[in-house]
Amino acid sequence: MQTSFSLAQLADPDIAEADKILRACVHCGFCTATCPTYLLLGDEDDSPRGRIYLVKDMLEKGEPARREVVKHVDRCLSCLGCMTTCPSGVHYMHLIDHARGHIEKTYRRPIMDRLVRSALLQLMTRPQLFRLALGVARLAKPLAPFLHLVRLKQLAAMLRLAPWRLPRRTLPVPSVFPAVGRRRGRVALLSGCVAPVLAPAINDAAVRVLTRHGFDVVQVRDEGCCGALAHHMGRKKEAHASACRNIDAWTREIEGDGLTAILTTASGCGTTMKDYGFMLRNEPAYAERAATISRLCRDISEFINEIIKLEYVSRPSVKVAYHGACSLTHGQRVTEAPKTMLSQAGFMLIDIPEGHLCCGSAGTYNMLQPELANRLRDRKIANIDKVMPELIAAGNIGCITQIAAGTPIPVVHPIELIDWATGGSAPRALERTRWSDAIGDSGE
Repeated sequence: MQTSFSLAQLADPDIAEADKILRACVHCGFCTATCPTYLLLGDEDDSPRGRIYLVKDMLEKGEPARREVVKHVDRCLSCLGCMTTCPSGVHYMHLIDHARGHIEKTYRRPIMDRLVRSALLQLMTRPQLFRLALGVARLAKPLAPFLHLVRLKQLAAMLRLAPWRLPRRTLPVPSVFPAVGRRRGRVALLSGCVAPVLAPAINDAAVRVLTRHGFDVVQVRDEGCCGALAHHMGRKKEAHASACRNIDAWTREIEGDGLTAILTTASGCGTTMKDYGFMLRNEPAYAERAATISRLCRDISEFINEIIKLEYVSRPSVKVAYHGACSLTHGQRVTEAPKTMLSQAGFMLIDIPEGHLCCGSAGTYNMLQPELANRLRDRKIANIDKVMPELIAAGNIGCITQIAAGTPIPVVHPIELIDWATGGSAPRALERTRWSDAIGDSGE
């Protein structure tokens, strides 16, 4: 693709990077076959190729974002399926993130949109505040149909996704969990923002699996949100502040007792953490340390497959439909590790038809674009129903929440199943199934 940025524009490193990405595009259209919004809407402007043209035009002119451009960029899930199928290696993720930053700086959204986005960013990145907000949302859930009728669809979506009850946290945070038996290493485990409130059992299971296999697990006191939500809303300042805080915290651990790896059970966070080196490449005080942190970051399934020979206590013969979260499959290109991990543990793994397509969660997308998100969720669940699993496994809390909102089939994180197979109890999501007797109180 030819571009026409001026020399003055190309002096901006972000524009220079956008120019390089745009020039790699050869207009082939392979991306349209794997773009969820294009498949739903059939609009070229709602395909990666169409959005690339819109973003190119906007950036070359150096103009404020137009409402029509914002509409199509907002509809993008950042599922990155287009990057998996692109034969030219177009780094769509970095381009669309830069476009969102430009939109945030130059476009004034309607007041309700601004309020919803700000509320989501403030609430979902602060676990204690998020827990309080969910308590209020639980009381207001019956109002969701009314809010939908009066066209407050984003608020209605937020209430519908809020759980009726919250699980109890079982492991203290922050803390250090010592290895059991021979010590093989020391890892940091990202606490996260949403998962500790909605599904603390996920990280609890990860801690048990890791300590059971010889790893000290550190949940670092000064870490916070990974910055993903702010980053994908175009809030560059907030996203970089979150990244820098975590880099500082993890660097202190590296320089202290050392870290073998930095792990996360939320693949959406992992994609952003692995991109810290790029995000902060132009920050002299952080560029080198950010690159080091990115190299140490691993998804929990990736780390287990690379490092650990698991010691199985039982091999539950459960029929599992594995949903590959987009952030893991397309964002990190981690496709086989979770499936290998589950298969070796004895679970009967089934591929989901159209498994490459997004479930509609995509961070805050299921609240900001609820109608498209629900169509994608329904499509995903229809495909899952075709293979008739006993349970669904997904490596991202957003996907787990999204899919569980539309099906009675239990949805769990793969690490919960690995905990079960290596000595823990069955996940609580399996209550009222034939595996109910395997559920215990402590997980040990």
